[in-house]
Amino acid sequence: ELLTPRIVGGAQDWKLPPLGTILNDWDRVADDDNHIRNQGRLIQETLALFGVPADFEGAYKGPSVTQYLIKPGYVERKSGAETQRVKVKVAKIAALSNDLALALAASSVRIEAPIPGTNYVGVEVPNQASNVVGLKELMESDAFGEKKRTLPIALGEDVKGQPIVSDMARMPHLLIAGATGSGKSVCINSIIACLLLTHTPDNLRLLMIDPKMVELSIYNGVPHLLSPVVTEVDKASGVLFWAVKEMERRYTLFSKANARDLPRYNAYLQKNGEKPLPYIVVIVDEMADLMMAAPEEVEKHICRLAQMARAVGIHLIIATQRPSVDVITGLIKANFP
Repeated sequence: ELLTPRIVGGAQDWKLPPLGTILNDWDRVADDDNHIRNQGRLIQETLALFGVPADFEGAYKGPSVTQYLIKPGYVERKSGAETQRVKVKVAKIAALSNDLALALAASSVRIEAPIPGTNYVGVEVPNQASNVVGLKELMESDAFGEKKRTLPIALGEDVKGQPIVSDMARMPHLLIAGATGSGKSVCINSIIACLLLTHTPDNLRLLMIDPKMVELSIYNGVPHLLSPVVTEVDKASGVLFWAVKEMERRYTLFSKANARDLPRYNAYLQKNGEKPLPYIVVIVDEMADLMMAAPEEVEKHICRLAQMARAVGIHLIIATQRPSVDVITGLIKANFP
């Protein structure tokens, strides 16, 4: 069934709300420098007990884990009458992850060997108390505010506590997978909030498909929507088909204007006193339900959009609980970067 999206909401002079009126501030747990130093020394001592000399050089404290910087030392080896100092192999440190977890009384320890761009081995240990990463502080960060980002989305903080910000326009599509309770819906809602709070309906439109009927229905009435949130599985294929047709229509327009992508085409429209074309983000909350209803049509439409839609400003966000081969087929996976 072909479902033609229609403009809903009808807000012509939409003004972006201040972040402070929408998002909350979150308190941070204070860093315990003594605890971090003690843990670092304990890692150094534990490695020494297993015959792996190394030095604790510092730490990065992230919201949920702390990364301890360990510099591999040297061991002495006799070769005939001579004694040589040989650098400790990184693999020996990586092999002691379980022993380090036991010594630190941690649920688990992750070892990054080596940390890219450094001569350190990273030992990541869960914090005693995790900090909440607030969306407001991420969106107020310098990284989020960079002008070169067209559709910025805040994804969290890295192990150094630095904001992780990506540009949806450059990704250009996103696949989110995880079991129930792993945070997929939180991630999707955070991405949607980033898009809604930084773009007016004139330059961004959304298409939402929510077979579960509870996750995305709260966005009904938002003026950015091209249609009410689609909750009927049999209509979802029609929405994706419309997106494919819109992509083809835009390519025809671009060809006539000799434009390679949406920014160039919008510059052409602006030069001629016309309204720009908006970006379109298609959000599918549960891909498995769509693949059960109409696998061939859904796969065909998704693959076409994934292959060609980036240049015309159409982007996909797909979420699923089980990224098995019958849901995220080899063809779909091959077309997602």
